[in-house]
Amino acid sequence: MNNTLGYSAIMLVAGLGIPVMAALNGSLGGRLQSPLLAAVILFAVGLAGALLALLVSEGLPSRLTSDTPTPWYFYAGGAFVIFYILSITFVAPRFGVANAVSFVLLGQLIAMSLIDHFGALGAPQFAMTLQRFAGLVLMAAGVFLVVNRGTAS
Repeated sequence: MNNTLGYSAIMLVAGLGIPVMAALNGSLGGRLQSPLLAAVILFAVGLAGALLALLVSEGLPSRLTSDTPTPWYFYAGGAFVIFYILSITFVAPRFGVANAVSFVLLGQLIAMSLIDHFGALGAPQFAMTLQRFAGLVLMAAGVFLVVNRGTAS
């Protein structure tokens, strides 16, 4: 399998899981009457899964440092993840999974375009083209169409 197809398939499945996770965790937060507790449970299950995957694929790590200095902000990804989990767990049951995930997707597309354009945070640089900009505009229109249910005629 060529890398592009394989990577695309993996990320498609990951994308399919985001609204499922939002619905599950939103419902769990509602049943437990605590979006925060639902987030803690989600991270505990995720930590257990990540540790198991690490142990199976790489064994026990021999060290926790790198040979090259690592900027502090490379470790900030967890802050973005916790914000996402807490916000989706709280918002999805109130705003709807489709609405919440649609805006998440639009935010992801805007952020990835800026990161790519500037080559920020160690990412490869890919210039913003007219085609990419048009894609963002179409995605914004798509989000509007998804979240604006209107009235049935």
